[in-house]
Amino acid sequence: MHTIPDAAVALATGATTARKLIEDSLARIADPAGEGSRVFIKTYATQARAAADAVDALRAAGRVLGPYAGIPISAKDLFDIAGDPTPAGSKVLADAPPATANAPLIQRMIDAGFIIVGRSNMTEFAFSGLGINPHYGTPSSPWDRATGRIPGGSSSGAAVSVADHMAFAGLGTDTGGSCRVPAAMCGVVGYKPTSRRVPITGVLPLAPSLDSVGPLARSVACCAIIDAVLAGNPPPDLQPAPVAGLRLAVPQNVMLEGIDSHVAAAFEQALAKLAQAGAHILPTSFPVFGELAAANARGGFAAAEAYAWHRHLLASKADGYDPRIRQRIIRGEGMTAAAYLDLIAARATLIAKFDAATQDFDALVMPTCPLIPPAIEALDDEAEYNRVNMLQLRNTTVGNFFDRCAISLPCHQPGEAPVGLMLMGETMGDPRLLRIAAGVERALAYAG
Repeated sequence: MHTIPDAAVALATGATTARKLIEDSLARIADPAGEGSRVFIKTYATQARAAADAVDALRAAGRVLGPYAGIPISAKDLFDIAGDPTPAGSKVLADAPPATANAPLIQRMIDAGFIIVGRSNMTEFAFSGLGINPHYGTPSSPWDRATGRIPGGSSSGAAVSVADHMAFAGLGTDTGGSCRVPAAMCGVVGYKPTSRRVPITGVLPLAPSLDSVGPLARSVACCAIIDAVLAGNPPPDLQPAPVAGLRLAVPQNVMLEGIDSHVAAAFEQALAKLAQAGAHILPTSFPVFGELAAANARGGFAAAEAYAWHRHLLASKADGYDPRIRQRIIRGEGMTAAAYLDLIAARATLIAKFDAATQDFDALVMPTCPLIPPAIEALDDEAEYNRVNMLQLRNTTVGNFFDRCAISLPCHQPGEAPVGLMLMGETMGDPRLLRIAAGVERALAYAG
């Protein structure tokens, strides 16, 4: 079983049981030769088994259950789960009081029957796109494990839990690319919804102006199913949109700069397949991209809003932070109220420009990240860490700033270094983008 629809069919027909799915998941997590000890900060083995047994008993009794009841998923370590603290991949919140209630989105997943097998590892406080965590270890990308390469972040554990079949999906967050970057680095699908569609109550914040919650999974259909549950929507239309006739804009400025040869080759091959399937590939320049650097020159929303949340914690526990994360947060201390208000105004102006520039296209298409996963050891150097982090997040942050929905699909060939192809839709155009992505996925016929 590869996808959530596969598992749902197997459960409905009696080809498997919820307990079997959970045991398979827990066995992969516990495998000493695997990444489980770095993927999960905490597992819920006892609770997961009990939930699976309850689901199986209800099915055996002929009770009508949702199609996804019994399917194991992972949840990023910054979601409130009743009875546990919410440390967000950090040690400085290890003594925080436990959450008294589940985050609404966690409760929605439980109500739909999904079983959470554990809290997945992440970049500390979600403030990096690399996935490196000095407190709990860094899970490695499934590609070239002999070297040990970054999983992408900040939803690092979510991506690896899916890639290594420890879970059918992982719940992640995306403030600047934290669902899409790890999806690209690990060869899975990662979806960033239009932010307002999914509640962020009970989610430890990075930058509320940009924060969104989305799924990482093995197919577009899986992501569409999870997204509908998170948003409190009816089951989604899983019928792929025809690729023939789609108008796909390929940004020619900024987004293709500095991409390595592996990314360039995989991306061009993907575009060729889409053109062969009848899509109109339209190279287009977007001058508004050139205005983003100036708008964010003082650190942007992430630094300012992260500092506002962390300033009291930093005053007492600064030494407990990963120094690279602490440095990024402290940058927000220097933003004045006037500069922050200027940023809000600039964002509104640039969104209006971008909306006008994209209205004739069905989606924008670009590489998710400019680089294939670098070696973890190569990023011990602080300057290289910062350079690679900014480069890997460059393309994805655009979707957050412009309040768009976006998705990363694997576009490399099996066995090759992972490369993500990103599709960006319109604000609140999530159902349409997901159907387009399903059509693109079918046209690319990725078999990894």
